[in-house]
Parts: sequence; C-alpha cells; structure tokens
Amino acid sequence: MARFPRPSTPRLLYTLYTSPSKTTPSHSHSHSPAAALLLLRHFSSGSLARAASKDEKEPWWKDSMNRLRNIGISAHIDSGKTTLTERVLYYTGRIHEIHEVRGRDGVGAKMDSMDLEREKGITIQSAATYCTWKDYQVNIIDTPGHVDFTIEVERALRVLDGAILVLCSVGGVQSQSITVDRQMRRYEVPRLAFINKLDRMGADPWKVLNQARSKLRHHSAAMQVPIGLEEDFKGLIDLVQLKALYFHGSSGEKIVAEDIPANMEALVAEKRRELIEAVSEVDDKLAEVFLNDEPVSSTELEEAIRRATVARKFVPVFMGSAFKNKGVQPLLDGVLSYLPCPTEVSSYALDQSKNEEKVTLSGTPDGPLVALAFKLEEGRFGQLTYLRIYEGVIRKGDFIHNINTGKKVKIPRLVRMHSDEMEDIQQAHAGQIVAVFGVDCASGDTFTDGSVKYTMTSMNVPEPVMSLAVQPVSKDSGGQFSKALNRFQREDPTFRVGLDAESGQTIISGMGELHLDIYVERIRREYKVDATVGKPRVNFRETVTQRAEFDYLHKKQTGGQGQYGRVCGYIEPLPQGSSTKFEFDNMIVGQAIPSNFIPAIEKGFKEAANSGSLIGHPVEHLRVVLTDGASHSVDSSELAFKLAAIYAFRQCYTAARPVILEPVMMVELKVPTEFQGTVAGDINKRKGVIVGNDQDGDDSVITAHVPLNNMFGYSTSLRSMTQGKGEFTMEYKEHSAVSNDVQTQLVNTYKGTKPAE
Repeated sequence: MARFPRPSTPRLLYTLYTSPSKTTPSHSHSHSPAAALLLLRHFSSGSLARAASKDEKEPWWKDSMNRLRNIGISAHIDSGKTTLTERVLYYTGRIHEIHEVRGRDGVGAKMDSMDLEREKGITIQSAATYCTWKDYQVNIIDTPGHVDFTIEVERALRVLDGAILVLCSVGGVQSQSITVDRQMRRYEVPRLAFINKLDRMGADPWKVLNQARSKLRHHSAAMQVPIGLEEDFKGLIDLVQLKALYFHGSSGEKIVAEDIPANMEALVAEKRRELIEAVSEVDDKLAEVFLNDEPVSSTELEEAIRRATVARKFVPVFMGSAFKNKGVQPLLDGVLSYLPCPTEVSSYALDQSKNEEKVTLSGTPDGPLVALAFKLEEGRFGQLTYLRIYEGVIRKGDFIHNINTGKKVKIPRLVRMHSDEMEDIQQAHAGQIVAVFGVDCASGDTFTDGSVKYTMTSMNVPEPVMSLAVQPVSKDSGGQFSKALNRFQREDPTFRVGLDAESGQTIISGMGELHLDIYVERIRREYKVDATVGKPRVNFRETVTQRAEFDYLHKKQTGGQGQYGRVCGYIEPLPQGSSTKFEFDNMIVGQAIPSNFIPAIEKGFKEAANSGSLIGHPVEHLRVVLTDGASHSVDSSELAFKLAAIYAFRQCYTAARPVILEPVMMVELKVPTEFQGTVAGDINKRKGVIVGNDQDGDDSVITAHVPLNNMFGYSTSLRSMTQGKGEFTMEYKEHSAVSNDVQTQLVNTYKGTKPAE
C-alpha cells in the first residue's frame, strides 16, 4: 500500500511519481524525473496536495484508495461466517494455522476472541481485522448471526463499502439471511453471495440460488459451477475465465487451474450464457455485445459484472466449502474484482451549521477530516473507539472535535485491529477503519478536524423487547455491578438499564433471552459479580384509541407565593404508521399562557406519558394538543404548569379508551413434517397466527406472529415436541394491541402488586 509522502522522504515521493501506477490508466503526461523535481519544489513550499492535483492528473492517494476494500461477512446463524473469515486470514498470511469454531483443540477461531464465544460456538461481538491479498488491503468485519445481536450487524454495515452474504447450501435462504439482506439494502451496500457448505449431505446450490432470487429478490447468477457435490465435491469451474480450479495441499492453499472436464462442457456453456444474460439485463455495454451475438471476452464480462455490482443491480454468486478449504481464494479475488473501493461509494453528511443540509463527501484524503465512531469496546487500556474515516487524514497526536458533544480531544494512540490484537500506526486516511484510545464518546458520534460541522446519519437502533430484574448477590459488589452496566450500555445501544420506581430493582432490557443471558454471564466473568436474575418481563406499551378533552386547573395556596396554572386541550392517537411516538402541538392563539411556560407544559405531558395508568408502562403514538389555558401574574410558575399538565393527562387518560400493546415476534420454525400438526397446535395455544407454511424437503417451514409474552421457554418445549429435531428463530415485528381478556388480566395483576409494594 502506498504510504503518505512525509517531509523527510523525498526519495519515496520521487518513486511514487516516477513509477507508473498499476491500476490507473496512463495519461498523456510523462512520469519524468523533471516532473518529480518540479513537485519537490512545490512540496518544499508546503503545497503538495495542490501540486498533485494541478501538475499531476493522479493524486498521491489514488493508488492506495483503489487498493482498499472494506467488507463485512454476515449471514444466518451457523452458515459459516467465522469459519470463512478464519480461512481468509489463513490464505492472506494473517494467521499461520487454522482453528475451528468448535474445535477440539480448545483454541477457537481467531475472530471469536471472547471466552463465551468460544464456549457457545457463536459470534457475539463483531470483530474487525485487516489483511493483504494480491497487494490490496482488505478490512473485514465478522458479524454475529443471532438476531439478538442485530445491532452489531447494523453497526458494521453502516460503515462498510461492500459485504459478503453467506448462505448455507443445505439450509438455503433462512429467516436471518432475509433480515441481514434487508439491513444491507437499508445502508445501500453492494454485495456478493457465497453459497457455503457444498460438502454437506443434501447440498444444492441451484436451489439456494433460486431461493435468493425469489425470497431476497436478488438479481443474481452463478459465477462458478461446482465439480461434484457432497463428498464428491472436488473443485469449481470459473465461468468468467472458463477454467476448472482444484484446491490441493493440506489446507487447500495450492490452486491448480486446468481445462474444463469434457462431461461438464454443456452445463458450463449453459450457465455462462445465463450469467451473461443476467448481467446484460442491467448493463447496457454488455447488452450491446450480447444482442449483436458477438463473443463476450472474459475482460468485458468482468468489467460489466463490476459495474452492475457496484451499482447494486446485480449480486454475483460464488460457491465453495470454507470448512473443506475450497473456493475461498476465488471469493477473495471476487472481492477485489467486483466490490467497490471507498471512492466509488457515495456517502453524505449533514451540515449542522446549515440546518442539516446534505453534503456529499468526496471520500478522499484531501478534504477535511470526517470520521464516525461506530463501535465502542472496553479494552485493557481503557475505552477503545472504532472509527471509519470518510474523508481526510487522521494522525496520532492530532486534536479532533466531537460534533455531537462539542468537545475537543487529542488522539493519544491510533491502532489497527486484528480481532483482539492491535498494531500501532502513526496515521490513517479516508476509507480506512482504525481504532483510537482515550477518546470519550458514544456510539454514532462524528469527529472532524474542527473546520466543518458535519455529522454522519445515525444508525437504525431497534427498541428492546424484553426486560429482566437483576441485582448483585452481595452488597459490597454494587460498585463493580454498576460499572459493568454502564459499560455495556455505552457499547451496545440496544441494551438499556433502568430503575423500577416502585420496587427499586435494576431492570435491564434487550433484544431477547440470549442477549440478556450473555450480559448477565459477562457481568459474572468480566467483573466477578454474581447477580440474581428475576423472571423475564415483556416490554408492554400503552396507547389511546380515541380523542379525549382535558381542562385542568392546578391551584395551591400556601403562605407566600402559591401555584396557579390552567391547561385546556385534548389528546388523540397519532395516525397509523407515523414515525414519532409523541407529539405536542401548541394551538393557543394570543397570550393566555405566556410562551415561556409552554416547554414546562410539554415536559409535564411527556413525563406523565412515561407511565400510563393501566399497567404503568410508557404511552406511545400520542398527540397532545394545547388549545387554551390561564395563568396568574404572581402565582404562575414552570412547576405549576408542569404539575397541571401531569394531572390533566391523568384526568383524561381513561376517557381516551387506552389499550395495552405487546411486542409480537415473527417466529420461523423448521420442523420435520411429521411434527407439523403438534407444533401448529401449540402455536395456536400461544395465541399465535400462522402466516406461512412451506415445504423444504422433508421439513416444514412455518412462519407465525406470536406474542413475546407467550414465548418464554419455547426452545425447551419445541425440543420435547419434535424429539430435538425442530429449530426456530424469532425477531421483533411490532407492538400490537392485546385482546380484552389479556388486558383485564394484566391490569388486575398490576393493581394487585401495587399496594403490596
């Protein structure tokens, strides 16, 4: 990778400008020594960047940016993401031996650096690393597949330029593959698909390719044809170069290219034509060649696939078996050939000094520094902040400005991450992913060099759906306990901590049972605090279903100044599908209430909406409209109006016919067909609604919407119903109203517990 020219290295600068770049087309001007000397003169006057852009068509960073790729690997649980990353690191020379995710050697995969990850064989935190393949630098983030850790995937995709979607050749497109694909669409990430596990019994890549087209609506085609399947899987045929590839050596590191086996020529010709057809549908240049019936050269095809993939109109599909070390190197070549470099992806920021006007970032090291903190970790040496640099250069010792908090901080240490190991560097430029120590910030903060006030758009953070009451066993460990909770809250935006005002218990909320279990276990291991855990509780919400008027006068006379405030207006439900959860409208004409008291009234209503009177849960989708009121020249105060708002809300809440909303989960089950009836009956018992039922070989795939409150302990009962053969995944769908009998039951339970406490 071409380093930055530094003042003390004129020789490096000379070579940079006298050797023609490998990847960029040669221009009419010569790379002559005279040109380099002219540049050196400019350089000594401190105007390198300007000189480079004026006298040379190619800026100094062009080559290093073209040779940079930021990719993520994401997929459904157990599709082989971490195994694939392990192979990539091995072939690129980052690690020197391969360890399995659930290996008998007890070492575990490099990217699963937490003890918990190695024990359970799952990825909990996304891990970042970088490697070099054919002179290209590739930054890789391995993300979890479990829906409970969905924020880790969101964070990774937010800052990446491309992604690999791993699909299992036996399981096909599963529920989490659909979720991950949706996240990739949200952040407009170009992607490759990799059909893994071709060595397994029942592997059928063509079935998976068709599922990707129908379920994920991918416009895709195979880039390779496997030679044999299951235990006969020997190698792959590359449809672009028309070569058969075999992987020899103890770890598949020797690639042998041979001619296509005679018995497969017809299939290969058909699949190559299919590939050319699919790409020419979305690429005009290739369509012209194809329609004129001219032969398509491999270079033309490769360029067309790159254009279509970068434009997110096409998804190339690669194949292989990461576990059996076959097909990983061609996938790496595919990353270099088809996924974009940082300058090919357009990202924009919001200019805070111009009312959040959108600004397109150049994505080059020439502009002002703009970097996004997308992930925090508590390391051995304090807080580690992962930064994606979108523009400019960052150097160790520089001062940077946190736009979200307005603070100015110095960078004491800059590192590149390799799972949990780190390597110190002096500087980094746009397009790179680095980590800094000793910078206090939150996930999603934007840093600049102070010359601009840009913020990057924030991430989509889902609402937590489940809560647990936790408390430390011994009183002495309270300090460590709260330290752990504070740290996890800063690291993970979907993990929330609150205090139950009535019982005084600490309540932690998250995305599911596994999510909260992992955190309780981490408190135990990393902070040596034993915690007792209460019964899981569901995060209900309340809402109103009709309009109700309020007219409340708060009047209190004591010696000295009294309290006086009157508010009139109405509350009503927000229209269906509105993005906000609470709206406050001031419709008072004139000065019935002085304008300086309006914020206090809004605050009062917001506070009152934090706990509805049905079961004490927050009230959502509510619009409060203030139409009239009265104030007193002496006795009115902010407190008086705030209290008036709280009591007014309580007064009219019952008249607005409130209902309780509960989180409903989208549950996907895969069970052998003979158990289908039992499982479907059980879902009905849990008040679930079955919305889909597909056949997949000998299995039935059932999709249902089930209230989360009825899903506790489901994994155990599913195991006993299906003799351990059934599996399920669930993710949050929406909050919807509970039935009348459930509402009555919940309200009675709530009232019953109140006096007792």
